[in-house]
Amino acid sequence: MQSHTIVAISTPSGIGAMSVVRMSGSQSLMIVRKLTKKEDFQDRLATLCNIFDLEENLLDEAIVIFFKNPRSYTREDVCEIQCHGGQVLARAILSLCIEYGARLAKAGEFTKRALLNGRMDLSQVQAVSQLIQAQSLNSAKLLAKQLKGSLSVFVDSSREALLKALAYSEVMIDYSDEDIPQDLIDTLLHDIISLEKRLQEILEFSKMRNLILEDYELSIIGKPNVGKSSLLNAFLMQDRAIVSDLAGTTRDTIEEKINLEGNVIKIIDTAGIREGADEVENMGIKRSVEAMLKSDMILAMFDSSKMLDMQDLEIIKQLNLLDNKDIVVLNNKSDLYTKTNLEELKKHIKAQYFLNINTKENAYILEIKKLLLEIINRKQDFKEDILLSAEYQIKAVEMTIKSLQEAQVVLKNYELELFSYHIKESIEQLSLLVKPYSIDEMFDKMFGEFCLGK
Repeated sequence: MQSHTIVAISTPSGIGAMSVVRMSGSQSLMIVRKLTKKEDFQDRLATLCNIFDLEENLLDEAIVIFFKNPRSYTREDVCEIQCHGGQVLARAILSLCIEYGARLAKAGEFTKRALLNGRMDLSQVQAVSQLIQAQSLNSAKLLAKQLKGSLSVFVDSSREALLKALAYSEVMIDYSDEDIPQDLIDTLLHDIISLEKRLQEILEFSKMRNLILEDYELSIIGKPNVGKSSLLNAFLMQDRAIVSDLAGTTRDTIEEKINLEGNVIKIIDTAGIREGADEVENMGIKRSVEAMLKSDMILAMFDSSKMLDMQDLEIIKQLNLLDNKDIVVLNNKSDLYTKTNLEELKKHIKAQYFLNINTKENAYILEIKKLLLEIINRKQDFKEDILLSAEYQIKAVEMTIKSLQEAQVVLKNYELELFSYHIKESIEQLSLLVKPYSIDEMFDKMFGEFCLGK
């Protein structure tokens, strides 16, 4: 338990129906009693109270909830005061709590106490941090599983299996003058290979985390005056980009975000790729190519009312150099006389999707959005529910896999001392994901595999 009682306003700044002031620590209940002039608070029961200032003037009417340790967020006594919204009342109550003995909490200190008091492990703390910042529903759902401890459960079971392997190895080392049972070696090898395969699956999935936890990036590319800015404005339902008949009007990338059924998409309207551009425009074109390379999805626009020219062919060349990109080819201006049809574009471009559109008509915009949603849903069609959401977690799993691979090599050669060394390495690396084992804990777990009297 921590010595000081801490307090903070938990709700965002601004005007709203209510604000929440949260306290954690041994003095929480005492401070609430001073604020309310009320003694009786039952655990986990909402109580309507009057809040009084230092001169015992009525300040507000609020709801107070008392969470008795250890059944609270921090595993300390926690009190939450739900007062009327706005910052004036919340700040006044905060000041009173400090006057009565609480200390202003530091950023993240409530969650830090939850970690130090064993309420959470490192993986759950990481999930809390990213869940707060999640910008899409899919991100939130995935992180909620981690917050419930899916990664922790996996790590615990994996460490138990490794400690069991370590115990067997240590016994075989002690009895090295006897023959080592081949079936035991085979069992150990099978278990280590299975765990390595499982870790590889989790690692591969987690390296796609930018697609899941962050925004999807969508680039709109095409030659000047093909309708890119009109398409962006149609997505946003407002005039964000300049629409002009003059080529090269968009001289830099324009970035905006839309929310498509819980998925945040960052749309990048790129500068038109064309010959004869000036120096400033060339810089914009360079950034367009860079945006295309890092995007998850690409809308490649062409003008159906014109024949393909050198600028179109340059764009097609750039598109065909890309790997593992979802490319949607849009043949715009379908309301005009067609000189370039989809069949011709299909002959030139290695893309998965082709649409005839007209950016002036909403029905086509809805069709594009529907297709984008299908692509995103396909990307999110995963069975995995364990996510490594931080760089240190990915590094720890990579090092664990390396140690397990080395353990397999030496086990095949019956080098048990080296096998034990690499298993200990893998346990230490895997433990970094949640809570590292101390040496004493490792020995307790390991020797717990032995029978009584051994």
